[in-house]
Amino acid sequence: MDNILDKIIANKRIEVAQQKSVINIAELAKKITDTTNKYSFKESLLNSSTGIISEFKRRSPSRGWIFESAKIEEVIPFYSKNGASAISVLTDLDFFGGTLADLELARSITETPLLRKDFMIDEYQLYQAKIYGANAILLIASALSVDETKQLAAKAKDLGLDVLLEIHNEKELDHINDKVDVVGVNNRNLSTFVTDIQISFDLVEKIPNEFVKISESGISQPQTVIDLQEVGYRGFLMGENFMKTDNPGKALDDFIKQLK
Repeated sequence: MDNILDKIIANKRIEVAQQKSVINIAELAKKITDTTNKYSFKESLLNSSTGIISEFKRRSPSRGWIFESAKIEEVIPFYSKNGASAISVLTDLDFFGGTLADLELARSITETPLLRKDFMIDEYQLYQAKIYGANAILLIASALSVDETKQLAAKAKDLGLDVLLEIHNEKELDHINDKVDVVGVNNRNLSTFVTDIQISFDLVEKIPNEFVKISESGISQPQTVIDLQEVGYRGFLMGENFMKTDNPGKALDDFIKQLK
């Protein structure tokens, strides 16, 4: 295993296999009774003046613990109240300290669109996302083949989930397809975890304009958001910048005030 992403995906395959041994996909599918998308991730971004997608993240592979004792009920309502256009909830335990229970609790206390942030490799995880209250799921191009991306995106749409496709370089533009709603450019290289905002500026013109464009990772200054908005980005995924403070909701509020 020469990089972090490989380790995470290998671990994820084991995790999903274990989950399937407890509840198979047919049983999981029976729990879905409604495939409407009550709170659209895409529409919320289009209707927002700031496009801030604030993230609930306790730890990361690159930084270790960011806010180990963070509680959903002490962060999510304030993200919503203070202007997040959407909220990303990490559900990977081993590398990010998150769980599906976090997503379920977040859904019960907010009407802001929720993104299930995880490493999606199997349709099983899409059913989970729907059941636990997500409005959108993340597909990471560097973790999937083009065919896998198409298949998972199509299934997500069938379940009434918006699809955020994450790319990191020009090669991964091939993963974009008509089932994708939002294309995110990750400024962090998932192999090395090095961050460079320039990647967003380099790729923006290469993403077709029919897709909502967002920039992810490494954003800490309001001026960076303003500069990215000027070139065509509608959303900005920010986690560590808020979660590294004692009060992530207040940090979001302060950031949006500076934007305006």
